[in-house]
Amino acid sequence: MSTRIAAFGAALLATTALSATALSAETLRWARASEALTLDPHSQNEGPTTTLMHQIYEPLIVRNHRGEMEPALATAWEPSTENPNVWVFTLREGVTFHGGQAFTAEDVVFSLDRARTETSNFKELLTGVTEVRATGEHTVEIVTDGPNPLLPNNLTNIMMMDAGWAAENGAEAVQDYAAGEDTYAARNTNGTGPFVLQSREADVRTVMTQNPDYWGAGAFPMDVTEIVFTPIQNPATRVAALLTGEVDFIQDVPVQDLQRVSDADGIGLATAAQNRVIFFGMNVGDDDLTLDNVEGANPLADVRVRLAMDIAINREAIQQVVMRGQSAPAGVISPPPVNGWTPELDAYPAYDVAAARALMAEAGYADGFSIQLDCPNDRYVNDEAICQAAVGMLAQIGITVNLSALPRAQHFPLIANLETDFYLLGWGVPTYDAEYIFNFLYHTQTEGRGSWNGTRYSNPEMDAMIQSLTSNTDLAARNQTIADLFAMAEEELIYIPIHNQVLNWGIADAWSTDVDADDSVKFKYFELN
Repeated sequence: MSTRIAAFGAALLATTALSATALSAETLRWARASEALTLDPHSQNEGPTTTLMHQIYEPLIVRNHRGEMEPALATAWEPSTENPNVWVFTLREGVTFHGGQAFTAEDVVFSLDRARTETSNFKELLTGVTEVRATGEHTVEIVTDGPNPLLPNNLTNIMMMDAGWAAENGAEAVQDYAAGEDTYAARNTNGTGPFVLQSREADVRTVMTQNPDYWGAGAFPMDVTEIVFTPIQNPATRVAALLTGEVDFIQDVPVQDLQRVSDADGIGLATAAQNRVIFFGMNVGDDDLTLDNVEGANPLADVRVRLAMDIAINREAIQQVVMRGQSAPAGVISPPPVNGWTPELDAYPAYDVAAARALMAEAGYADGFSIQLDCPNDRYVNDEAICQAAVGMLAQIGITVNLSALPRAQHFPLIANLETDFYLLGWGVPTYDAEYIFNFLYHTQTEGRGSWNGTRYSNPEMDAMIQSLTSNTDLAARNQTIADLFAMAEEELIYIPIHNQVLNWGIADAWSTDVDADDSVKFKYFELN
């Protein structure tokens, strides 16, 4: 087995490449724990869903496996020389959708306007956009409410749809996933991407074949001609499928099986620091909680209770016992590659049960209270086990935690619909800038911002500072605002950081690829050795 090391930015650990021999020179059988939630490319801004979308649809700009932004459906982009509030995008010519329709500027206008609507989970990325207009068949201008240096970074996961196809099939509106809506676009696709959807049985099997008319043929390896994706939630079953040759590639090797996979003949194992942090969120805004035993009060609204919970969590024990070393304890809900992260921010408090009990007593909860913890059981590495560990740790300070673990398809709507008081969440930052964290997780939940802020936290001063990040072109001043925001966030402590995840990919035989720190596999980059 051969490996190669590739640098992934100053803050990332080295990325090990994978190699081995596939059963078929064309078909790659892929498995991971999580299924895509929907096929509507603008509905759910969520890792496994976006990863599947990247095979079928494409954005204007994309991040490759090394984290670098490169042209996709746009070949060039720059601020207008006449108006600093306008970005001008030159589109790739000769591109067709899978249905044969030509890709034009009108499709970009439709797609970005669609992604800006209320039910889109991507709308926060476009909050500064006031207008999208076609100025030619292959030229688009995006108008913002001030100079917006971050706009290209925000476009790397926003996919382009065919406007005509959407109109013909009643798919102009974005699926309201949180409300349980089913739409044509949630079950059917028509992208420009390297692979065409052939069949799909959700939670069972999705088959995609290489797009014979792909504009990138010759520019990318394109050694994979067919992808067969099977979600396998059970870790032991997933590893067994890799070891027996049932699948060629698994995206999430369980920590307990790393050595077994590493020692297996003909299978490569690679590890890289992931651009994702795991944390607990708390309902700090409501006057009373619905899922606790305290009547007429909200214990989580008291910062002393939150501080007690923070220091009652033994991050190092979770790292060693639950994660088996495959995590980096964190003190801030930002992964290291993100602009604004510092080692000082990431320093986490010492585990101190006695001090935590004292804080509980000071807050008036010496006898503790009970509360429900909502946790996904199929999204992050050992997510349910992390929650189980927290249950035991919080019990030491008198907090009785009732654990409810659900598949992420049921878990995430609890956050979106404000139906949880205490929950586990993971957050990657595809823009590599802290604005993404604050915009989604700290801003008051409004029509255009704060869609993942399940804490009910609202701070007008912080909101104004967050909004300023979009248009501030003074890098030093902007970074100072980010530092100030992190200081405010640390003082408020509405989230309890646990750790940064580590990625472990396993691949069989002659395939090779770099491990993407965003865990966003793009099979057009895969190569046969």
